[in-house]
Amino acid sequence: MTGNSFGTIFKVTTFGESHGKCVGCVVDGCPSNIKISEQYIQKELDKRKPGQSSITTQRQEEDRVQIMSGVFEGKTTGTPIMLLILNKDQNSKDYSNIKDIFRPSHGDYTYLEKYGIRDYRGGGRSSARETAARVAAGAIAQKILKEKLNIEFLSYVQQVGNIKTDIDFNSVTQEQIEQNIVRCPNSETAKQIIKLIQETKEQGDSIGGIIQGVIKNVPTGLGEPVFDKLSAQLAKAMMSINATKGFEYGSGFNCVDFKGSEHNDEFYIKNEKVKTKTNNSGGIQAGISNGEIINFRVAFKPTPTISKPQQTVNIHKQETTIQANGRHDPCVLPRAVSIVNAMAALVIMDMYLLNSTLVIARST
Repeated sequence: MTGNSFGTIFKVTTFGESHGKCVGCVVDGCPSNIKISEQYIQKELDKRKPGQSSITTQRQEEDRVQIMSGVFEGKTTGTPIMLLILNKDQNSKDYSNIKDIFRPSHGDYTYLEKYGIRDYRGGGRSSARETAARVAAGAIAQKILKEKLNIEFLSYVQQVGNIKTDIDFNSVTQEQIEQNIVRCPNSETAKQIIKLIQETKEQGDSIGGIIQGVIKNVPTGLGEPVFDKLSAQLAKAMMSINATKGFEYGSGFNCVDFKGSEHNDEFYIKNEKVKTKTNNSGGIQAGISNGEIINFRVAFKPTPTISKPQQTVNIHKQETTIQANGRHDPCVLPRAVSIVNAMAALVIMDMYLLNSTLVIARST
């Protein structure tokens, strides 16, 4: 099975299944002498872990991370870092009734078609449980980027269903994002979203939405033409997250409403630095960061596991119905914010290291 690694220099390989013994990852290419601790990584994992509020899955996992290698006396050694998270609250019996049935909009059918075998316990490798490892790895990347470049990752829930906030992403703070369980920086909009998710949950249904990604203080020059553009790498990273259905950056699909004279980001000088009057480019031009705030949006579909009856088929190609049991998120967005930040950090970290090798080469 390929496709389990991400990155070129700062490379992350994840492992584990939803109801296996553990999930985790190996981070290779991390610079040495970086102070890192389990406590620091845990802060990010706590934002993603299940059971954190009434609007998330009630599976109780501490998601307690263990650093198994690559760190000595609190500092990275430059060798591979293994991060391990044990699964403790797996109820595999919740899935025994669907072991021969394909759940609509899941990976059950496609995994069986591809591999000739499938782990029906929560989806196995296709489960979003795997993203815990990404968040752990992303925490390391965020720490390095914050300390070296003061880069901040401030993703938040912008919209759920038809309820959205029009708050300016340029001014959003981490404190605003974390002030409520839905991670929407507008408190009034958050109340409406929470109510909508709770009502949807009571109906045995689910709902999707949009996460606004924000990356501040990114230096110029990150991104590799032609196929490894920063925008392309961010798109790949976000579309690799479970339940994502769309990605756009800057003006995105709204660019079709503009003429060139309206859409172009004109340059000017501020404090002897080149700046743009607008940011329709989303902080990226020709696939390379231009120093402005990088902003993007990621669309998430409604969670496919719902308790309403649905039509499906079984492995014997017989039509049947399914009504899911178990513990599932009625909306994935509150927990997905940390995943979006993690994947964005992995991209920026990799691009930063790639660019550093170019800078060294140019100076010799």
